[in-house]
Amino acid sequence: MENKSFSPLIYDYLKKYQEDPTSRIFAPLAEAYRKAGLLDEAIEIAREGLRVHPNFVGGRVALARALFEKRQYDEVVEGLAVVVREVPDNLVAQKLLAESCLMLGRIAEALSAFKMLLYFNPSDTETARVVAELEAQAYEDGVLVLRKDPAPQKMQIKPARDAISRDDRVLRAQAIAKIELLQTALVRIERYRHQNHS
Repeated sequence: MENKSFSPLIYDYLKKYQEDPTSRIFAPLAEAYRKAGLLDEAIEIAREGLRVHPNFVGGRVALARALFEKRQYDEVVEGLAVVVREVPDNLVAQKLLAESCLMLGRIAEALSAFKMLLYFNPSDTETARVVAELEAQAYEDGVLVLRKDPAPQKMQIKPARDAISRDDRVLRAQAIAKIELLQTALVRIERYRHQNHS
């Protein structure tokens, strides 16, 4: 990197990073670079750090913030898709994802991310307004379509044993797999909610 005038905070983070390039200090260093307007440096240091810590959420968000400011919205969406799937209540990641999708004209994805933001922060009136506007636009543009309920079908009631009489080992394995998947998702959501609300 060329010699530039850095703030004392950047020097402090940079010194710590140089002492241990495998530490997670790269994320606050990237943030400090971004805040100083040194976007290329922020992106470079965040990418270097993520090579060592590819699953570090703070590093991914720091990279996404710098990419967002450089208007590299496709890369923001790509980088944050994993973050919001793993940590859905990371509001910074959700907002960056929502705004990037919006900038790319991906209304349905933007709406989904904004709704997730609203779910975790229901008192956010600005996000509620954006959700309402995006829903109206999505319906108007045909991105979202209201479906009518299908005509009710006559239900045939059969004995319960008929439903499980087909290869019950397969049916049981399928049911167990679905239950395990749901339990894993619930545990993950509860863990993040307890970590962030404790």
